[in-house]
Amino acid sequence: MDSYLIQVNGHGDHAPVLDVHLKNTGNTISPGKVKGRKPRWAVRASEMSKKTFNPIRAIVDSMKVEPNPKKAMISLSLGDPTVFGNLPTNDEVTRAVKEVLDSGQYNGYAPSVGYQSCREAVAAYYNCPEAPLKAQDVILTSGCSQAIELALAVLANPGQNILVPRPGFSLYKTLALSLGIEVKLYNLLPEKAWEIDLEHLESLVDEKTACLIVNNPSNPCGSVFSKSHLQEILAVASRQCVPILADEIYGDMVFADCKYEPIATLSTNVPVLSCGGLAKRWLVPGWRMGWILIHDRRDIFGNEIRDGLLRLSQRILGPCTIVQGALERILHRTPPEFYHNTLSILKSNADLCYAALSAIPGLQPVKPAGAMYLMVEIEMEHFPEFENDVEFTERLISEQSVFCLPATCFEYPNFFRIVTTVPEEMILEACSRIQEFCEMHYQGAEGAQDLECDK
Repeated sequence: MDSYLIQVNGHGDHAPVLDVHLKNTGNTISPGKVKGRKPRWAVRASEMSKKTFNPIRAIVDSMKVEPNPKKAMISLSLGDPTVFGNLPTNDEVTRAVKEVLDSGQYNGYAPSVGYQSCREAVAAYYNCPEAPLKAQDVILTSGCSQAIELALAVLANPGQNILVPRPGFSLYKTLALSLGIEVKLYNLLPEKAWEIDLEHLESLVDEKTACLIVNNPSNPCGSVFSKSHLQEILAVASRQCVPILADEIYGDMVFADCKYEPIATLSTNVPVLSCGGLAKRWLVPGWRMGWILIHDRRDIFGNEIRDGLLRLSQRILGPCTIVQGALERILHRTPPEFYHNTLSILKSNADLCYAALSAIPGLQPVKPAGAMYLMVEIEMEHFPEFENDVEFTERLISEQSVFCLPATCFEYPNFFRIVTTVPEEMILEACSRIQEFCEMHYQGAEGAQDLECDK
């Protein structure tokens, strides 16, 4: 007689293993008595999933308003430059991918940190005397979002804290909280073109601070830090011995009257993990190709951080191999006029939008210098019927079918963000509708005071 025994044993810290005794009874095998606890379903979501929270989705999904059916919807909320088709990527970029696809050479698994030749291509593209790079300094990732996630995960432990800009990209907080990392928000100053409040930043540093996130050029502000301001930021990081996670996905996407400075080129002693990718500058966010550039000229990170990034990257099998194979051609064949034309459109739209909104009583736009965004202050005292920026933008949708993102999504209430990648005629129509909306609801100082008294 054949018998099969799988035992339920629990020893010390080890979880019990289910034991089923199978007996051969003629032509059938029947399970014996199951030992241990009575079987029952007890499937629960993980603690990590419960800690994961996206402020944009939470706020936007709760905005239960319908647009005005008499007006076509104009969405100025989504930071995806491909939505309207007016900003296609360059032909050389798509041709590079087609060539790789036709070659059949990149259909298999790649090393988790990316192909060596592709890492060499990225290193060569960003290498400069002020911040030299080699292939081993590059980790390829599934978009810049994964680059940020890996950088956070390697620098911070649960219970530590990170310093995050306010207003700032909501993903930093989403990732940190899911990893059990505390977020401390440092202020940006709209009256100084969104420079960092350095005194406030430094006051937040304590013994549990794991890293400082610097986003330049900025989402949601469209700001670009000057060389001197970046040096001031680096001085704080150097004094406090805090490494920098640089979100530079909008690197080089600056308007003609200012210059982009990668932060790692300005310091030899502050270690930097710079996160970037193809998404924005090459206008292909769906291709999910990002990277981490490791700048560590004083060997402060040493092997510890490099080995940690390698291990973390092994949790998945890296970014798309087809796009990896096209990387060198994308980086070196994309003509300069493509970048120039994209920036010309973004600057023209930003200038139009800034000029139009500046003329509207009750609104105070902050002029952008790059990226694809513009932040607008709502002088709430002149719109007393609205409680906050969320209610203001909800009513803007329901009355004018214009969707702007309330800056509460970025921890900065009473502002809203506009995306400047939409076609010019749409920008002008949206600004016209915003003007009509504000004129309808604007209250001067006396009117606002009377309305407040009536409440």
